[in-house]
Amino acid sequence: MWWRLSLPLPPVLEESLLWKLESLGLHRLAVQHAPESPDQRTLLAWLPASEWPQDQRDQLLNSLRPMAATFGLALAEPLWEELADEDWSLSWKKHWQPDPVGQRLLILPAWLQVPEEHAHRLVLKMDPGSAFGTGSHPTTRLCLEALEAMPPRDQRVADLGCGSGVLGLASLALGAREVFAADTDSLAVRATTDNAGLNALTAEQLRVSHGSIDALAALLNGEEADLLLCNILAPVIEALAPQFASVLKSTGRGLLSGLLVDQAPRLIEVLAECGWQARPIGEQGRWGLLEIKRLIQ
Repeated sequence: MWWRLSLPLPPVLEESLLWKLESLGLHRLAVQHAPESPDQRTLLAWLPASEWPQDQRDQLLNSLRPMAATFGLALAEPLWEELADEDWSLSWKKHWQPDPVGQRLLILPAWLQVPEEHAHRLVLKMDPGSAFGTGSHPTTRLCLEALEAMPPRDQRVADLGCGSGVLGLASLALGAREVFAADTDSLAVRATTDNAGLNALTAEQLRVSHGSIDALAALLNGEEADLLLCNILAPVIEALAPQFASVLKSTGRGLLSGLLVDQAPRLIEVLAECGWQARPIGEQGRWGLLEIKRLIQ
């Protein structure tokens, strides 16, 4: 027997709640949404009934409420459904659909075929269950659309906080020469490696390491990147900003997302103190995207 949790999900909460559930050891997750209605999403989670009695399910929801409160929201009313002997993996898979991004990219769950209407797109095959960050979150879409608008042709790309690896996959599909990626979450490192394999990429095309910016710098081995991708939360970006010069060329460009629009002014000031000129180049809802370049001395 299984419990299936269905929870209406504002886009601003998606990454936070998925991170929280993953950190609690819950990996049978999906986000149900139609590409034409990106603001209407439902978080789905499958829990073994024998391990999740009523009091444990109540505690689980109580642990999620502070995540919503951070954004001034209340957690939506959940729906619990008891499912008799459901093969959760098949049920989970049916909730994922091909997801077009911008004009040229298609995020495709690895078990699906490319729909005929999207045959012209660059396909990024993904296993959505291996880590969050598959492209549906506004911060990820902002980065993907920015990559498409200015493709990193023949560039060395550094992806700090790579998650599922989707930004590195997109960079290579759009012409990047090589991608170096790092994440402090070992599950994300494994997910990026697995997703690279799904896209028939070699270890020379996409290299990934466990760790933060120091691990990324070691992976680059003294050859700074032309483009830095950093889709992580604003306080983490602020803490890492003094070390950006160790991974990004003085003539390079960075795309920083994972930040709220109202966090951008402070972040721009911090980046300026570190020698980077930052400017907002996109936003979706409450989320924003910054581009950084070296300040001209």
